[in-house]
Amino acid sequence: MGKRKLATICAQGEWNPKNGEPRIVPIYQSTTFKYDSTAEMADLFDLKAEGYFYTRLQNPTNDVVAAKIAALEGGVAAMLTSSGQAASFYSVFNICQAGDHFVSAASIYGGTYNLFLVTMKKLGIEVTLVDQDADEEEILKAFRPNTKALFGETITNPGVCVLDIEKFARIAHSQGVPLIIDNTFATPINCRPFEFGADIVIHSTTKYMDGHATSIGGCIVDSGNFDWEAHHDKFPGLTEPDPSYHGLAYSKAFGKKAYIVKATAQLMRDLGSIPSPMNAFLLNLGLETLHLRVLRHCENAQKVAEYLQQRPEVAWVHYSGLKNDKYHALAQKYFDGGRSCGVISFGLKGDRSVSEKFMDSLKLVAIVTHVADARSCVLHPASHTHRQLSDEQLIEAGIQPDLIRLSIGIEDVTDIIADIEQALQQAKK
Repeated sequence: MGKRKLATICAQGEWNPKNGEPRIVPIYQSTTFKYDSTAEMADLFDLKAEGYFYTRLQNPTNDVVAAKIAALEGGVAAMLTSSGQAASFYSVFNICQAGDHFVSAASIYGGTYNLFLVTMKKLGIEVTLVDQDADEEEILKAFRPNTKALFGETITNPGVCVLDIEKFARIAHSQGVPLIIDNTFATPINCRPFEFGADIVIHSTTKYMDGHATSIGGCIVDSGNFDWEAHHDKFPGLTEPDPSYHGLAYSKAFGKKAYIVKATAQLMRDLGSIPSPMNAFLLNLGLETLHLRVLRHCENAQKVAEYLQQRPEVAWVHYSGLKNDKYHALAQKYFDGGRSCGVISFGLKGDRSVSEKFMDSLKLVAIVTHVADARSCVLHPASHTHRQLSDEQLIEAGIQPDLIRLSIGIEDVTDIIADIEQALQQAKK
């Protein structure tokens, strides 16, 4: 067969049972794996052989699911993590150490913002935030000799701004660093950042990939395209001998898979943010219908965005599917069919109490600390997920204080709109 389509990869990718083997990916719910000789085990610990010995590093269930996500994104290798937050941390920490610096778009998820500016600073790693819509010359001013990466989100959470991936890729590569993209909201069904120059893609699989709010998880995918050896001195962790593996150099020993092997062999070994095999199994169930659900999410969100845009109570709506949206042209360029995701941001006329009354009046749409699953949900980031940020930091992150994040599910869209309409009526009383 030729290259398989995304729908086929979702349903059957990377699991090829032999005669008499399970049709469905089994749950290898075991912490450890048996070997007949000490030599076999030694080779595994020295990374001289492939295999399984302890689930903190690798597990067959997890590896099948990681390989499926890599196939969906068009990457060479992937690693599952226990959360999207862990994927964000590992993706940068895998190439940065104390004294290093990286650049990130300012419009990023609140948890990532805090991770980058507060926690990673404690580790001696600095970040400079930039306006992703600024011109290339302005963004380039943020780079330093010790800069190791450029980071951005395909579709920002919660502002739903669309990143100009090719622009960011040009900037990163002109400085000899990889571009790391969080592709959570778009998913590979709508956008494959590697095709536009990104080097590493991460996901909070908790969102659309799981799709049912059952399992927290994350994933890091490597394109295999960034040439670490060409920038040998900038990335010694990948190109120089690792004393914890008898002097093995990842870029020389593993080639295009060096980045993921290092993330697994070093970071997962020492920090241990591995998902349980059961959670990987549940994630795979979500992936099997990802191609179907994403289309429904986007179809419903488009109709809801158009409805909100016509309501007199609504001050503004951001959704790149709308023709008058600031990011409509970028969505047409980067997203399959111009589809973005099922998340809309909007604001209501009046003060914060109006937004709170609107949200409290919703019946079908639930107030939850979640986004991008089968059920419609809503959140006020300034009061919830981004509560730790000041008003100035909210603006810097591209979040208006009145922003309501509305995640449209796969219910019948007429029921969703009816619920929004009655809540708007209640908010006026």
